[in-house]
Amino acid sequence: MKLLDLHINNFGKFHDCSITFEDGLNVVYGKNEAGKSTLHSFIRGMLFGMERQRGRAARTDQFSKYRPWEAKGGYEGKLRLESGGHIYRIERNFQNVREFSIIDETQGKELDPTKALMDKLLCGLSETAYNNTISIGQLKSATDGGMVSELRNYIANMNTTGNMALNITKASSYLKNQRRELERQMLPEAARTYTNLLGDIRNMEREISAPEYENHLTEYQKKQTQAKKDLDSLQKEKEELLQKIARGRQVLESGKFTDEISIQKYEDYGKQTYEDYRYAKDLCEKKLRKAGALTFLILGLLCFACGGIFFFYPITALFGDSALTSYLPSIALFILSLLFVAWGIYQTTKNNSYRKDMDYCKKLLQEIFSRHLGDNSVSPEAMNAFLGRMAEYKRLSRAVLASEDMVSKLNGRMDVLSTQQSCFRMELEKQQKIQWELEKKLEHLASCKTQAEALRESLKENERIAQELAAIDLAQETLTELSTSIRDSFGLYLNKEASDLISGITGGIYNSISVDENLNLFMNTRTKLVPVDQVSSGTMDQVYLALRLAAAKLIQHDGEKMPLIFDDSFVLYDDERLRTALQWLTKAIKGQMIIFTCHKREQEMLKDCNIAFHLVKI
Repeated sequence: MKLLDLHINNFGKFHDCSITFEDGLNVVYGKNEAGKSTLHSFIRGMLFGMERQRGRAARTDQFSKYRPWEAKGGYEGKLRLESGGHIYRIERNFQNVREFSIIDETQGKELDPTKALMDKLLCGLSETAYNNTISIGQLKSATDGGMVSELRNYIANMNTTGNMALNITKASSYLKNQRRELERQMLPEAARTYTNLLGDIRNMEREISAPEYENHLTEYQKKQTQAKKDLDSLQKEKEELLQKIARGRQVLESGKFTDEISIQKYEDYGKQTYEDYRYAKDLCEKKLRKAGALTFLILGLLCFACGGIFFFYPITALFGDSALTSYLPSIALFILSLLFVAWGIYQTTKNNSYRKDMDYCKKLLQEIFSRHLGDNSVSPEAMNAFLGRMAEYKRLSRAVLASEDMVSKLNGRMDVLSTQQSCFRMELEKQQKIQWELEKKLEHLASCKTQAEALRESLKENERIAQELAAIDLAQETLTELSTSIRDSFGLYLNKEASDLISGITGGIYNSISVDENLNLFMNTRTKLVPVDQVSSGTMDQVYLALRLAAAKLIQHDGEKMPLIFDDSFVLYDDERLRTALQWLTKAIKGQMIIFTCHKREQEMLKDCNIAFHLVKI
């Protein structure tokens, strides 16, 4: 497999950027911060995707790190590659993981991006294997811990079957799961359990036949239904009485009455007003009283006139010649006239007072009759009609009181029925609980019988399961021995390849290294194994590079191989080491290689050694 070209719509600092790669060696040159590592991450993202993390991790994940600097355009790109004689175009939108497509340009059709297709294009590499073998980042020639388990799995498969598609770990896990499943199915104490179940069945059958589990649900349901029916009937009767009381109260309130006492007071008031009216009217209608007042006034005027006559013409013959005695008649007549006039005025005033009383009482009676009879005429018939209306109000008041008393009695009866209904409800709940318990006991009884029946068969199955467990134990023991053999030979697969590679990379300066099962590296000397972290940084980088290339060769042992990508991987190499490494790589690696660098010395050394390469400047 080889990369042909890529186009970045928006990724990190790049926008609308295209880069082409060729067969063999490609050198991508750019100064620091030019974006070499961004291009390296873009290639990895196009091949394996780049999902956004959640929570706090989202702030520093690769998705956030390479979010486009420019707002225009999408977070996306394209990568063209050649695999198996076909040219494929991978298109990804990192913002929306669903926008991912693969186009086979050779056949001119879009393919379903299945895992099988991606495994084919990626030469069977997982992202972990990719990051730890062919993709070599800045100062990261060493592999991480995730590569250990992948290499173990590959080596185990190759050591046992020669087929990398098989997985001895999964086989062991499958056997363990099968054993657990069989152990769950096996009943080692089936006989004792069966005996206990028979005892439980007899006890439950005895409990179920007890009188307390007799079903009284129907009886209490009927009682509750009847109580509810009676309560509804009383409630309806009560509502009718309340409506009747409300109408009666409304009629009483329209007459401004509250009870029979207020009606009686109003009736007495009307009677008294009518009596006052009749008395005043009778007095006002007596002619003698009118005539008497007028007579006294006339007599008073006559006496005053006679007194005047006698005053001017005194009668001396009767009283002598004395002046005082001669005026005595006139004085007497004047006094008598004053008395008559005063009495006449008194009688007239009294008659006017009776007239006012009569008019006032009539006005009151008109208001009373107009309110209750609709006619303000004052007459004995109207008074009788008023008394009849008051009698109706009294009867209505008594009827309202009787209805209210009936409502009170209904409330008492309804309270009794409500209490009975609550008791019936409690009994129903108790019966339902008893029946629920009975159903549970019956279910448990049926379950126990089913279990007892199953246990009869389980006793027969136990022997067969025991035989299968013995077979599984034998198989597991065989796998354990095989796993031990694999662990002991774990480094052999890498030691040979890595030693051959380190000899070529270093130009024969070092020719032997040892790799343990955890990918810890040691330099072989004649006296001891020296840990790799005790050598120089340049040598250490060369050793880890040899380990990566050996692991890549092991994993990609058949078929196509992915391009090797170096991202400033030679910064610790001195000129001599770099020259040796470049010469060896171009001879040993037949596939495509991409070197990202911020130095020009790689280009100069390649030219000095007459090694062809394709230069890309960014």
